[in-house]
Amino acid sequence: MSEKHSKDNNPKVFIKENGPYLVKGNIPMIKQIIAVDEEGNAVKWEKVCDYPQKESYLLCRCGHSKNAPYCDGSHISSNFNGTETAENKTYLKEADRTEGPELDLTDNYKLCAGARFCEYKGGTWKLTKNSDNKESKELAIRETHDCPAGRLVIWDKKTGKPIEPELEQSISIVEDPSKNLSGPVWLKGGIPVVSSDSSQYEIRNRVTLCRCGKSNNKPFCDAAHLTVKFNDGDESLK
Repeated sequence: MSEKHSKDNNPKVFIKENGPYLVKGNIPMIKQIIAVDEEGNAVKWEKVCDYPQKESYLLCRCGHSKNAPYCDGSHISSNFNGTETAENKTYLKEADRTEGPELDLTDNYKLCAGARFCEYKGGTWKLTKNSDNKESKELAIRETHDCPAGRLVIWDKKTGKPIEPELEQSISIVEDPSKNLSGPVWLKGGIPVVSSDSSQYEIRNRVTLCRCGKSNNKPFCDAAHLTVKFNDGDESLK
């Protein structure tokens, strides 16, 4: 890991009460889209652009900013209620487990970001159950790695350890052009998230934070942007 991304810089995301996300620690940020095949299946992530790198910046979480993904103060005029409703429990405390011959899958459905990679080729759950087949095993691993929220985690049956992608600390702003929707803030590489009450959520390799303001599991995304058809005005969605 390069020096500027080292833990010495103490990268963190702070949740401001009824306000934005305060990002500190010189964390790089890019825009990524969910790319689909001819049948509309989510198949890969595509990078669109880099945002200017800053030591700190504010990201909108109310869904009303005219300068998305950055905060423009709209949470004040919209009387945004950003009360954090997620229970501060560990991932495994609330995850279900699907067992397969060579892989196991854990699933915390409350964290679903609606990215849909888990639906391809019969779905990650079925692929896990068929993980003694090489193709199914490889695809199950790939699908869980593409899950931005870390709702799904795949585990090696022999070692009992998770098979996680290696991610540098960075942030992606998710856009979903095939649905004409904007998605969550995707935190990668174990970036700490600090609650508005100064407590800290479990540090995880992959986390998605709500950007539409409508999640019932704040600060985390629960795919509410799909229901409310959230569109932040990104040019790629027009």
